Amino acid sequence: MAQNPERTIKEMTFFDLNQQPLCIEYPTLDVDFKLKTGLIRLLPTFRGLAGEDPHKHLKEFHVVCSGMRPQGVTEEQVKLRAFPFSLGEKAKDWLYSLPSGSI
Repeated sequence: MAQNPERTIKEMTFFDLNQQPLCIEYPTLDVDFKLKTGLIRLLPTFRGLAGEDPHKHLKEFHVVCSGMRPQGVTEEQVKLRAFPFSLGEKAKDWLYSLPSGSI
């Protein structure tokens, strides 16, 4: 039986984001679709701070995404790809803490 090489505590606790799959599973598209920088700039930002209204953020997010849907791409697909760009600070930390494939 092969033994695992000894690793330092630092090596054992190292978290490599590149090896950790995201929580969002993107559906396969039949068309080539990329988010435009113009859309990303229009997105509202929710940081997860006290006093922010998550419902208002989602309403504003919906308004921006519903007006930017290329042919052959559903609104849901646009929203799935755009949502991480609408989060910052604590809210983005929350998104990255979700188990892979949970969305």
